[in-house]
Amino acid sequence: MSLGTSVLKTPESSRPGTSAGSSSPDLLSTIDILPKRPEAVHTRSTDSQSTTLPVPINTPEDDPPNKPPFSIFTNLQKHLITLLAAFAAMFSTLSSFIYYPALVPISTDMGISLTLVQLTITSYLIIAGIAPAFMGDMADTSGRRPVYILMFSLVITANIGIALQNSYPALLTLRMVQSAGSSGMYGAAYGVVADIAEAQERGGLVGVLLLMTDVATSLGPVIGGAVTQALGWRWIFWFLVILTGSHFVIMLIFFPETQRKIVGDGSVKPRGWVYQSVFSVLKRRKREVVSVGEKNGHSAVDEVLEQKKTKRGFRFPNPLACLPVLANKGSLAVIVITAINYAVKAALQTSLDAQATEIYGLNYLQAGLVYLPSGVGGGFGSFFAGRFIDWNYKRTVKRLSEANGGKEYDKNSPDFPLERTRLRGVYTLSTITVLGIIGYGLALKFRAHLAVTLTMQLLTGTSTAATFTLCGTLLTDLNMNRSATAQAASNLVRCLSAGGAVAILQPMVERVGPAGCFGIYAGITFVSIPLAWALQTFGVEWRRSQPLVAGI
Repeated sequence: MSLGTSVLKTPESSRPGTSAGSSSPDLLSTIDILPKRPEAVHTRSTDSQSTTLPVPINTPEDDPPNKPPFSIFTNLQKHLITLLAAFAAMFSTLSSFIYYPALVPISTDMGISLTLVQLTITSYLIIAGIAPAFMGDMADTSGRRPVYILMFSLVITANIGIALQNSYPALLTLRMVQSAGSSGMYGAAYGVVADIAEAQERGGLVGVLLLMTDVATSLGPVIGGAVTQALGWRWIFWFLVILTGSHFVIMLIFFPETQRKIVGDGSVKPRGWVYQSVFSVLKRRKREVVSVGEKNGHSAVDEVLEQKKTKRGFRFPNPLACLPVLANKGSLAVIVITAINYAVKAALQTSLDAQATEIYGLNYLQAGLVYLPSGVGGGFGSFFAGRFIDWNYKRTVKRLSEANGGKEYDKNSPDFPLERTRLRGVYTLSTITVLGIIGYGLALKFRAHLAVTLTMQLLTGTSTAATFTLCGTLLTDLNMNRSATAQAASNLVRCLSAGGAVAILQPMVERVGPAGCFGIYAGITFVSIPLAWALQTFGVEWRRSQPLVAGI
């Protein structure tokens, strides 16, 4: 059975009686970047009567044996790589939340108003929305490792500067530099997941990524409060220097380049020291010693890879590269759902410290501890949502196959019900979030026991984190060729939305009270339900009319 035009032709050099030299042009014309497996490309009719179901391809017995994997990395290596990227992504959230307990001490120590110190939070959020537009484009065009090196350099330098400075302009400027470096790590981590994971395993890895960021949400204020109370606020940033510096060294030693435009499935050796980890260099040298016995030291594929190696010149990042993502209906809907939940969650957690101190009379360390329920719930929500996404994806593929005579379906088809599959359960999660926000506002209004307030934070933290996992996985699926750029677009919208939600929080509480304020936020969150319905209903049609990438 024919598989279409994407089937790799057998190299002439592998056929009896054919010389290797005559086969190179044919081989080069059929191999691009050594994808994980030759994808079956089907020809879909443009007739309006064509089916909207995924198009069946060859049955398993017709499949070519020993298909190459999507990535050469083992399952263990994929999880380790994801953990390294997730821990780096955590620094954006950690650098933000660890700062909250230090606001009053910084104001007192530097002799400035609390309003001016809070301005450094606003500036941090603004840069966190803008900087990933640059970093994401760089990560998608120049590779993951060079961008990580740049981002870690900015973060470490900024943390050292903040710990040593004594002027407000320096504090404001360095906080923006800190944000510029750390915020891009979140989008880069999504790009790494897209590089190494197939659709059926992507949800679990995204869950691991969001688990780390949710841990930072809860642990950040606890660490900040404890360090400030014991050693002073400057030691918060010395702590960040030690933590980020240590992880930077680990990344330099072990983290491989994963950008598929540069290394393909991971088997292509990139040129330039910046793309190669210390571990990969040592491992490759050992492999080269073992393969000395091959003819001329190279196989036919090795010759192709040698010709594919080219130096990638630096291109100044284009911050407008994320605009095509926002212009895509499906991607925009996912981003808006994410932004709504993120903005409301930011408002809830910003209010928690002030309300806990004012209503319940907690000290700085105790006020930091009240963030734990939301963070713990978010960690569980992210982890189990990721597992559910992978399970549901495999179940959907199996169900569609069984409904059509056991034939395998092309999961990369524009007709695959991707949006409905990835967002299954989102209505339940949104309902829990809405009810949790309303309950939180009522608990503050009637000064209920602290346990009630924290229970509402636990519910909203769990449901919003699970929603982020669903939406983050879907956004990566929809933008496989520019996953980091897509997350930069999402970051831009959600950070600006969060900045606005936090800015109007206190005036709203003073004007309509906590119950009315969070009732409004609950109403805003409810908007995500019809958005999710529209995405599940019209998502397939939007992908056919606005193709952004090829495959998931």
